Amino acid sequence: MRPLRCAASVLVSNPQSESDMALLEVEKLSVFYHTASGPIRAVRDLSLELAAGESLALVGETGSGKSSVALALLGLLESSGRAAAGEIRFEGLPLSLANRRSWNAVRGRKIGIVFQDTRGALNPILTVGSQLTEALRAHHRMSRKAARETAAALLADVGISEPSFYLRRYPSELSGGMCQRVAIAIAICNQPRLLIADEPTSALDPSIQAQILELLREMRQRYGLALLLISHDLALVSEVSDRVAVMYHGRLVESGRALDVFRRPAHPYAASLIRCQADLYHRWDQQPLAAIAGSPPAGGQELPGCCFAPRCLKADPACTISVPPPATISDNHWAACLKPTRDS
Repeated sequence: MRPLRCAASVLVSNPQSESDMALLEVEKLSVFYHTASGPIRAVRDLSLELAAGESLALVGETGSGKSSVALALLGLLESSGRAAAGEIRFEGLPLSLANRRSWNAVRGRKIGIVFQDTRGALNPILTVGSQLTEALRAHHRMSRKAARETAAALLADVGISEPSFYLRRYPSELSGGMCQRVAIAIAICNQPRLLIADEPTSALDPSIQAQILELLREMRQRYGLALLLISHDLALVSEVSDRVAVMYHGRLVESGRALDVFRRPAHPYAASLIRCQADLYHRWDQQPLAAIAGSPPAGGQELPGCCFAPRCLKADPACTISVPPPATISDNHWAACLKPTRDS
């Protein structure tokens, strides 16, 4: 992988703040969607921080609210959705107060995103080259020729051979893995400080998944960018994340260093989720894969206590009265549980 070559030296890296403040701060974020049957709360009082250059994985089952968090961070919630409460600060500035012009200066320039449906996110009637040069010229004064040269360099940097050839191709002419590389190239083309990757490997073959994760790791190291990786696959995120935040029914239930959460999960849901993951040595013919009993609450269902209590083997009546406060397990490791598993 080569450093980003920029035609006519028109791209300048974002200056790194000398402050110790978090790059991204989210405080008590709630996201609602309006439906015919009434409002549904997809995210409930979520708080998290992400430091410059750090990698955080947000994990949980499908429908837990992970993608809604990503969209809220970029002000991209659909017309039926809204961030009804909470504060989002990026580089210390509140994004909740940003106008359209301010959002345009942040999206793609300081925060890049790789969407879950990469092929759907790419414009089917524009070539790869057109989409890359458009993303470059939206934030930098550069000629079409210079943008084209930089776009070719970007494709080479994300592992696409013959970049000049692929600049002329349409998304429908590319494989899923190739589309994902193009999407990453677009997301990093302006050297953002934060990259959000929403289920970046969910539709790919295992061998391609490993390549994409390795590419994300390389991009993070090369540009010093922070990475917010959203996934339901704990085995994958363990390879590239410094910290892990586990989400269930719109709430964070556990957060800590990746090694701590994976080796010593404290919340019953996190422990159950990890037991559901198969590894290379799992004997399918001798042992069925573990499953979590019961079903997640309906999207609009509001539970007075712990949202996992109806499925939890450790639950008692106290768990259904109020939302459990975070319990400290160790340094920077907590679980929102009245009966967390602790080291003996």
